[in-house]
Amino acid sequence: MLNIVLFNPEIPQNTGNIMRTCVALNAKLHLIKPLGFIIDDAKLKRSAVDYYEHINYQVYENWDEFIKVNVGEFYYFTRYSNQVYSKIKYQFNKNTYLIFGSESKGIDPKIIINTQKRNYRIPMSDKIRTLNLSNAVAIVAYDYVAQNDFDGLLSEEPFVYADQDFLERLKEVIK
Repeated sequence: MLNIVLFNPEIPQNTGNIMRTCVALNAKLHLIKPLGFIIDDAKLKRSAVDYYEHINYQVYENWDEFIKVNVGEFYYFTRYSNQVYSKIKYQFNKNTYLIFGSESKGIDPKIIINTQKRNYRIPMSDKIRTLNLSNAVAIVAYDYVAQNDFDGLLSEEPFVYADQDFLERLKEVIK
């Protein structure tokens, strides 16, 4: 199972966007306190749109509580690495945890120092330090599911959102 871990997230809109991504990927979200918002914050729910009820998430008091109850492959995403995220070869028979830090501080340096072989970076130009947190999560999480051939995800629009004749009607509209 894919697990997205946010270490001390600060911005509710980012976390809401990540919640929506988790629903799209059938991933579980793990939030490690302190959080920069209240979990029922209106901005958080607004960012998650109408998918909020489908979110599978858990909140932890601290890092120690998180690592005590979760077992699997842990990957840490930080600007302080020379390893590129796209070089990871995931093992799909284990729980996979993609761990991201807060918007302003990243992952606790004590953790990063002790996990150097599992630290990865998203390449970018020298004009910026980091990407937006929700964008970084989406990039890495979609790389994970792509490596697993998008197993369990739909490659076609479900009829719940568009009926069977949707594409034919769309062709008529653009004529």
